[in-house]
Order: sequence, then C-alpha cells, then structure tokens
Amino acid sequence: MMALCGWWLIHFLVFTSCSAHDFFTSIGHMTDLLFTEKDLVTSLKDYIRAEESKLEQIKKWADKLDVLSAAATQDPEGFLGHPVNAFKLMKRLNTEWGELESLVLTDVSDVFISNLTIQRQYFPNDDDQTGAAKALMRLQDTYQLDTNAISTGELPGSSSTSSAWSTLTVDDCYDLGKVAYSEADYYHTELWMAQALRQLDQGEPSRAVDAATVLDYLSYSVYQQGELERALEFTKRLLDLDPTHQRANGNLKYFEYQLAKQKKVEKVEEKEEETKVRQRRESKDDYLTERKKYEQLCRGQGIKLTPRRQSRLFCRYYDNNRHPRYVIGPVKQEDEWDSPHIVRYHNIVSEKDMEKVKELAKPRLRRATISNPVTGVLETAHYRISKRRATVHDPQTGKLTTAHYRVSKSAWLGAYEHPVVDKINQLIEDVTGLNVKTAEDLQVANYGLGGQYEPHFDFGRKDEPDAFEELGTGNRIATWLLYMTDVQAGGATVFTDIGAAVKPKKGTAVFWYNLYPSGEGDYRTRHAACPVLLGNKWVSNKWIHERGQEFRRRCGLNETD
Repeated sequence: MMALCGWWLIHFLVFTSCSAHDFFTSIGHMTDLLFTEKDLVTSLKDYIRAEESKLEQIKKWADKLDVLSAAATQDPEGFLGHPVNAFKLMKRLNTEWGELESLVLTDVSDVFISNLTIQRQYFPNDDDQTGAAKALMRLQDTYQLDTNAISTGELPGSSSTSSAWSTLTVDDCYDLGKVAYSEADYYHTELWMAQALRQLDQGEPSRAVDAATVLDYLSYSVYQQGELERALEFTKRLLDLDPTHQRANGNLKYFEYQLAKQKKVEKVEEKEEETKVRQRRESKDDYLTERKKYEQLCRGQGIKLTPRRQSRLFCRYYDNNRHPRYVIGPVKQEDEWDSPHIVRYHNIVSEKDMEKVKELAKPRLRRATISNPVTGVLETAHYRISKRRATVHDPQTGKLTTAHYRVSKSAWLGAYEHPVVDKINQLIEDVTGLNVKTAEDLQVANYGLGGQYEPHFDFGRKDEPDAFEELGTGNRIATWLLYMTDVQAGGATVFTDIGAAVKPKKGTAVFWYNLYPSGEGDYRTRHAACPVLLGNKWVSNKWIHERGQEFRRRCGLNETD
C-alpha cells in the first residue's frame, strides 16, 4: 500500500528580495545559471580562438624572419649588396615591425570581457556560496552521509553518470571546512578538513592548499572540541612538514602543557567523571528531541506504520458522494495515514497543466518576507536555515515574515491569472467538497539545494489568535498539496508527532484537515519537509480556510470531534 505512497509538502517557501540573489534556494533558478555558464564558455572559446589566430599570425611572421635573419647574418655585406634585400630591410623595420606591434597590442578579449561583465551581475555571491555549503552539511547530518561519499558524488539514488561530474576536489573540501570554521562549527570543520587531508595524502593535486594549512585547521578544530591528544597529534604532523611554523610551535607547547594538566586532574576525578558521562549518555538516549525525530524519519527510521495500522489503509475509486464530475470517472484515492486521516489522490493533475503552473511561477519565484516582531519592518527571519525565506505568520504580530527554516522560493498564482490556475482551484473544490473561494491563492514552491521545511503547523494556534486576521477568512481548516516533480532521494514529508513519512510522487496531491470539526487545531498534523538530497522538487499548495465551510463540514460538539 505504501509503495504507492508519496509525500506531502510545500510550506518551506523561500522568497528572494530584488537586492539578494539566493540562487541556492531554488533549483529552478539555479538551472538558469547553468545556461548562463554555457554561454560564457562559448564566449570564452571564441576568445581563445581569436587569441590563437593572432598568435598564429605572429608565429608565422617570427618563423619567416628567423630563417631570413639566420641566412642574412652569415654574410651581411653580401646579403645587403642585393638592392632588393636592402630595400626590404628598410621596409620591414619602418613599416612591418610597426604593424606587428599593432597586432601584438590588439586586444581580442573585449567581447568576452564585456559579456562576462554583463553576466557577472547575475552571478551568485558569497552568501550564496556559504548557503550552498551549509546546505551540503545539513544533508550530511540529516542523512548521516560520510564526507567521502559526498566527495565522490556517490549519494543514495545517484547514477554513475551524474557521479562522474559530481565530485569534490581537495580545494572544494577545504572551502567547505573554512565555511564551517567561519561559523565556529568545529565539528564540520574537522570532518571536511580531514577529508581534504585524505585526498592530499592520496596524491590528489591542489591548486591552492597544502597539507600544512589543512593540519593547522584540523588541530584547532579538534582542540575546540576538547580533544587535546588529537590536537597535539595533528600539530606534530604539521611541524614535521614545516618545522618553522610559528603558530604550530606555540600550540605544541600549549597543548602539551594542557594535556599534562588534564591528566593530573583526571586521576583525581576519573571515577566521578565516568559516572557523569554515563548519566549524560543515558539522559541523551532517553530524550529524543523533535529535531532528532525529524531527521530519523527523513532517513526512514522510526516510522510507526505497524501491520495493524497498515491493515486500515486502503485504496479506492472516489467520487465525492457522486459528484457529477466524478460519477463516471472517479479519482484514485489512497489512504496515507488513518488518524489523522491523510489521503493521496493519484494522477490528479495532468503533466501539461503542471508544466504551465511551473512556467507561470518561475519568473516570480522569490524569497518570502515577514514583519519583524519588534520593528514591524519587512525582513528575513533567521529561524534556522541560512539564506532561505518563505512567507509565514509571526506568532507575536500575526503578520507575514520571512522564515529561515524553509529552504525554497515560492510564488502566488491567482485564479484570474490563467485558466489552468482556475481549473486547479475548481478541481480542489470538486474533490474535497470544500469552498475554495475563501482559500489563499495557489502557492508554488521550488526547493533549493538541501531544501527543507522544519517541523511546523499549518494552522494558527491559540497563542497566536491574530495569525490570519488580515485575511478575514478564519483559520486554515485544511491543506492540499500537489507534487509536480518526482524526487530522486530525500524530500519526504514527515509528521513528527505520529511518526509518519510520505514520499513525493509527481502528479499526486495529498490532503488532510488541520482542524477538528469543532474548530480546534489538530496538533497531530505537525509536519516537516526533509531536505532534498537529489533532484528538483516543485510543489504547489492550497490552504483552505474556515469561512465558507459552515455547511460543507459541520461543526462538532466535542473539542476533538
């Protein structure tokens, strides 16, 4: 049953301001960069051909004169005794060498430099590169990937063809380590500097990095993590390569002193420390944070799909109580989860319509903004993920803010903008039986490198009573998610409270209620979008609100009815 299962998600939107690039937050926008780079390579080859043509002309002239001067200098007087040779010498020195000078000074790079200058304004910046590096490290943590697997491009779900182009050099690994170091993330600094060192030890050449530099970072990063013995080991190896390294010589004495001091203390407190470590480990094992649950579910671990629960999940042809549109051609409905009830509709939107939605959204993809809870000014919200933004409601102000725990870009499409959007809105109403006139516009999202959306609710909680006040349509009663691409690896939607995981499947839509019939929020619907490990994820969602559903989904008397 779950073989058909897919995955729901969309929330993790990320809009980009006009002044910021944030290319890495949208694979759709990053594809444009590939074509930009292809054009630049073509321009570069044209420049190379122009330079080669110029050099070929110079080389032919030089070769000709080399032969001539060699012959002439053997008998200068006899050579110049011929009036033609004398004339041609005067002509060469007065005219032809000047022409050669002009040829040498001719700059054939103008076209290439002009093209590069124009395109450079659209290039990623330092923040983009840093964000992409952090995304790789996020994938590394979530899916427990070895640095060597990432460096060789051998990721789960990747093909041998893609891996050939997807390897990291020594310099790449070093740069990843430097990004982690700049963030005081010494754990990832150690991992990536160690990988750079391994590749250097295997004989891989480096453009700008040597083993001594890498060892310098390694010794400091492990020292910052409290591993004095390893810090000392790396420092000694560094000094073997460069005995005059001033910082390493100073660190050597300091590490040796600290290690001797530590050993004295350890003898006195060894038993007491062992007890404390054991207690910390037990506490760590007992307390599984939501973040860890989220990452486990992303890896396919801890899913609570028991045989008993699976026996309650069915597939069926669904006509929504004999809706005229579906009496003859019912839709394929599949249960993804029993409680809360999460369903998937298969082959619900055509390939042509999905492509049109992506085409409409792509030029408008941008990072979302939210109002600062203190200043009220629109800005980017720094919740978790470095450079990603999405439109979310601030719990304090109820106003839209940019969320960093979403890594993507999104666009809003109104029904009036294109018949396909109106068609999808009508489809949602026909299938769910809910009024979509009070729903939010169709939101289209494209996830970027390591795109994710951390655990969240779609509905407004009691502690944020004004979450959707500006809309005037009540709370978000239900969520409809349409998956417009398959994802090679990662990108699952996980429900952290109930232990459910749903994978993306192109052309299917997932639907669930966020509120009980009583209007109370169903906290079991807390969910998250796992980072996209491989592939390009496009989704669109419709948040349906309470207003207009009074006779379509009647209220319940009990809080959880």
